[in-house]
Amino acid sequence: MGPATELLKALANPLRLAMVVELSDGSRCVHELVEALDVSQPLVSQHLRVLRQARLVATERRGREIVYSLTDEHVAHIVGDAINHAEEAQTT
Repeated sequence: MGPATELLKALANPLRLAMVVELSDGSRCVHELVEALDVSQPLVSQHLRVLRQARLVATERRGREIVYSLTDEHVAHIVGDAINHAEEAQTT
């Protein structure tokens, strides 16, 4: 259960959930995440670091930029299912 607990801890932040949702649509650079989420670059970088340490996000260098992507589709499914469950619970 330890690895699952660590995974859920890494996702236990609204901004990190939003980042996973953004990355589920495809790879993004930091400046794209900053624009999409309307938060500061240092804040995005800080949360990307948490997601990388949890091995939920991978990086690839493209020229001068680093591109972030989800390590696998399971992460997007976990977050999507959690969001759907929470929305359903609010309507009942």
